[in-house]
Amino acid sequence: MTLPCLTEKRRQRRANDSWSLAAVVVAIAFISGCGEKRETKTVVNFWAMGAEGERALPLIEEFEAAHPEIDVRVQQVPWNAAHEKLLTAFAGNSLPDVCQLGNTWIAEFDALGALTDLTDRVAASEQAGKIEPNDFFPGVWQGNVIANRVRGLPWYVDARLLFVRTDILARAGHADLPRTWDDWLEAMRDVQAIQPAGSYAMLAPTNEFETPVILGMQTGADMLREDGRYGDFSSKAFRRAFEFYVDIFREGLAPKDSNSMISNVVQEFERGTFAFYVTGPWNVQGFRDRLPTSLEGKWTTCPWPSPDDSWPGVAIAGGSSLVMFENSSDERRRDASWQLLEFLAQPRQQVRFTECTGNLPPGAKSWEESGMRNDPLFAGFYEQLQNVRPVPPAPEWEHIVTGELVKRADAAINGRQTVDEALAELDQRVDEILEKRRWILDRQARVQQ
Repeated sequence: MTLPCLTEKRRQRRANDSWSLAAVVVAIAFISGCGEKRETKTVVNFWAMGAEGERALPLIEEFEAAHPEIDVRVQQVPWNAAHEKLLTAFAGNSLPDVCQLGNTWIAEFDALGALTDLTDRVAASEQAGKIEPNDFFPGVWQGNVIANRVRGLPWYVDARLLFVRTDILARAGHADLPRTWDDWLEAMRDVQAIQPAGSYAMLAPTNEFETPVILGMQTGADMLREDGRYGDFSSKAFRRAFEFYVDIFREGLAPKDSNSMISNVVQEFERGTFAFYVTGPWNVQGFRDRLPTSLEGKWTTCPWPSPDDSWPGVAIAGGSSLVMFENSSDERRRDASWQLLEFLAQPRQQVRFTECTGNLPPGAKSWEESGMRNDPLFAGFYEQLQNVRPVPPAPEWEHIVTGELVKRADAAINGRQTVDEALAELDQRVDEILEKRRWILDRQARVQQ
């Protein structure tokens, strides 16, 4: 069943909000004449990013029907403006009660002291049989826990892995999907050997940080050291991953200028321009709808190969969570906000949200109930979600990887720096970014002594 993104009830509600001046005057006069105090609902302001704000409306209406004393007001915020808008709202003490927050932003807003500690509420909800922490994929749940305190509830997840043209792989002599880095590298080389000029074994966009970070996680690299005070990209573990990543491009197995050369990824995947493609669940339905029926059964999704025999290799636990902000002292409003979070995070609502958005649910029960676990093109994601982990919980993480790691990777891929030079400069720049964090952590340590 697919939920409508905007129900007739919601449209009528919006229309009814536009009262005439005469009606308002009459209503006020009536209330004043009767001498009665009008009961008001508890208002919960909810910011949702991108299309999720509209697509969640049927669930919001169901919640309001079950809680007639609560009025949820949803505001849609474009993803490209969300981070700045949230920081501006924090500075102006005007954050919403409830918010959808990207998983990589949780540490940042926790460091600001903006997030409500949900630990006790979650424990009570678990005892009541509503929220079940053990049902969520462990790596996804852990991304919402900082210093052993729960700061958010997973709403949906994503994980990047490999889309694979299994027919091209078979023509290159590989009947099975790769499970180790050695298997993967051998498969890429064999695919490249049969590819026509202008084609490659793999497409991995070089303006995205996810692939080198995922490979670093697989070798056990922490990437930051001393409680996030310094960069640790020059470590032996990350160097191994970074060199493997860079060599794929230097060997010609993937295009160095992939960001500009591919105008239509689905079309090039169909043509066989590449056999491996690093991407996420948002592309499954698009590929399924746009690829010809002649390719049915000739492509699939594949969890990450591992540097050793522990398949699948670890990946980043992406997606969004639901949080409460610490800007309201009204306990009734905070209780109403928690009721909304608790409602949206339960398996039944996870399934319905998945039906409406196509996002991956964050818990095992919802995968079973939605039938996604038995879908051959989502099975790879289910396998991958058994082995995901959050990125380092540093507020500066996004700046580090999007602003610095991508640049140094590009320099190494295109031969402007050696691997060691690129990683040394990366650590230097990261240390500069983390200077304020070191000062804050050292000051906190002195205060506690």
